Amino acid sequence: MNLILSIKQKRALFLALRYGLMSLLAVIFAFPIVFMMVSSLKPSLQILRDSSSLMAFVPMGDISIDNYFKAFERAPIGLFVYNSLMVTLVTMGLGLFINSMAAFALANMRWKGQQVVLSVIIATLILPFETIAIPLLMVVSRLPWLGPEGLTYGWLNSYQVQIIPFIVDAFSIFLFVQFFKSLPYELIEAARIDGAGWFRIYAQVIVPISGPVFATAAILRGLFMWNQYLWPSMVIQSTQYRPVMVGLGYFWQLTSSNTAGEGILPWGELMAYLTIITIPVIVLFLALQRAFVESIATTGIKG
Repeated sequence: MNLILSIKQKRALFLALRYGLMSLLAVIFAFPIVFMMVSSLKPSLQILRDSSSLMAFVPMGDISIDNYFKAFERAPIGLFVYNSLMVTLVTMGLGLFINSMAAFALANMRWKGQQVVLSVIIATLILPFETIAIPLLMVVSRLPWLGPEGLTYGWLNSYQVQIIPFIVDAFSIFLFVQFFKSLPYELIEAARIDGAGWFRIYAQVIVPISGPVFATAAILRGLFMWNQYLWPSMVIQSTQYRPVMVGLGYFWQLTSSNTAGEGILPWGELMAYLTIITIPVIVLFLALQRAFVESIATTGIKG
């Protein structure tokens, strides 16, 4: 009995230490987000005054949402958020469809050169985007596009230049391939015997049971597109198509120049801007969190 109790006690102690450590890590990682959100409600002077103590994480003092109103007055933040949402959602939606179909063909269909194509796709992961940024810029600056003004040449200052180059993603294809290979191939064989074509098998058999990997790919691709800075800063000069990350530099330059004579920078407005552009990311992750964790726990990226 004493041995059984000691084992149970050790197990309880282990679980307590495990969850205690996980809670501590969660609090540490949450500190910057809490500081940002709390600071967005405070005047700039109070932010600087509270930054040397734990009061920086407590919503006390002169609390208001004035920083949000001022931020929207200084720059077209709503337009920046709309641009990023449009680019992210369109790229993510088209990417999930095209990348998953390509992965289905690579994982479940049998054709000559299949492994060579998959190897080439995986090999492209070692190339950083910076190595192809300049050649890609030269290509898109000369491509024709049929827009509202008729046929024009050059995709600069447009939505398509931020979307089309990033629809196909090698890592997403690899992720889908690994997941599809883990599914029982008997499902596909049964559907083939029933006379189903490949697209019907993909749409009605594979997709309904692949929610976790779709959620994982959506989160990873959504975060990548939302945080894009280098490429939009190269191809977008017009405020009309500027996303939130490029707009952040524009916002800070505008606010700091307008308040140069006041003796203090508008930290509260900056924190309000950062909070606004962080909320969609948090919502995306929370909405797909369960499926994301399930995908990592069940298949991950095993070979």
